Amino acid sequence: MQNPPKLSDGKIPIFVFPTSLTFYTDDQASHKQVLTLYNPYDFALKFKVLSTTPRKYTVVDSEGTIRPRCCVDVVIRHVDICMNNEGVKDKFRIQVSEYGQRKILGKKDVLSVLFPKKETGPQTEENFHSLPHNCINNFLQVNFIFTGRSGTGPSYIIIFTAIMCIAALALPTQGDKLESKWPDYLHLSFSQKLIAAYILGEFG
Repeated sequence: MQNPPKLSDGKIPIFVFPTSLTFYTDDQASHKQVLTLYNPYDFALKFKVLSTTPRKYTVVDSEGTIRPRCCVDVVIRHVDICMNNEGVKDKFRIQVSEYGQRKILGKKDVLSVLFPKKETGPQTEENFHSLPHNCINNFLQVNFIFTGRSGTGPSYIIIFTAIMCIAALALPTQGDKLESKWPDYLHLSFSQKLIAAYILGEFG
């Protein structure tokens, strides 16, 4: 059995997915979001969800316990959908402590934004254009060396990795009791999803 991580410094990584919440005024289905909190450790964690604007949200089970190597879902509803709140950036803070202890071991902030229409939300698509054939290899080499950045453009490697992590988290988990239409090899383990959540969190 592995020894638990040292907690003397009061800091441990917090694993949360998604790393931001997006609500849309014209999409009622988006007014309810789910945050998944992961506990990869061998001891139970106690969590608490805080908000910079608690009057605008209701949180189901804003406090609770995450058993070792398990996860919990926290349902968040936006209850103040109006024009005045569109574009305003709020934050949720997830803070955790060891079960039975008061000392905060870690925390993570999750951004929350309300957009007027779904098509006006954050865009993940990039506009790609063809390059001259003799420039493609040089471009790829330079893009890789400089962490995938060209000028002020985004890193295509990071975008691709983020998309793959999101897809991994959307796939069913091994051992799910619900019937799934996905083949067995697309049922990921808890550890695999945890790694995807961690990588995605690093991009946030």
